[in-house]
Amino acid sequence: MTLKNARILVIGGTSGIGLGIATAVAERGAIPIVASRRQSSVDQALSQLPDGARGVVIDVGDAQALDRLADDIGPIEHLAYTAGEPLVLGKLADLDPAVITEFFATRFVGALNAVRVFAPRITEGGSVTLTTGTAAHQPAFGVLPVSICGAMNAATTALAVELAPIRVNAVAPGVVRTPLWDSLDERIRQSMFDDAAQRLPLGRIGEVEDAALAYVYCMEQSFGTGVVVTVDGGTLLV
Repeated sequence: MTLKNARILVIGGTSGIGLGIATAVAERGAIPIVASRRQSSVDQALSQLPDGARGVVIDVGDAQALDRLADDIGPIEHLAYTAGEPLVLGKLADLDPAVITEFFATRFVGALNAVRVFAPRITEGGSVTLTTGTAAHQPAFGVLPVSICGAMNAATTALAVELAPIRVNAVAPGVVRTPLWDSLDERIRQSMFDDAAQRLPLGRIGEVEDAALAYVYCMEQSFGTGVVVTVDGGTLLV
């Protein structure tokens, strides 16, 4: 399935993996529409994307704003959802209730809101690609990353059935060098990257481009749905 001239909405598309997706689909002739809650982030992303790319400001927690945006954009071929706050690691006893709520608000509730609004506007043969992670199978990351990834895995299968024939899949990146790790001290972050690279069969951590290609695959293929595509350099093998 070609992406040429396809209108692809990437919510969370102004940095990290989301921007990588927008770049990859633009290279294939698609029209990326990147969405973020901050105008400055949208402007910065558009400065890095080819002419023809669009940018919009949206708060996925604002249902009325999502409806207005959907009316403004019109039909789309594909939706990719990568929005999320920096990762929150640690034990439940150390977490503030507000942090827990905010973490799920963007990554899970926001994703469901976006799919609810935009799925009816996806054209025939189109798709939704959500974001999960290998943390679903790695309890050491802590309750929030493990829980959110498990929830997204389950939502992917449920939505694939509910929204058929729209294809609904998810991508589960392993450790990828993105701004989501910026909440960690720089020294700790680099040490974690180095340790992960030494353990992985491929000998390196992931880059944005590695993960972005998995989302592109989910859009271009035409027969897989309810699938979680793992791109982790072999994380779950060791």
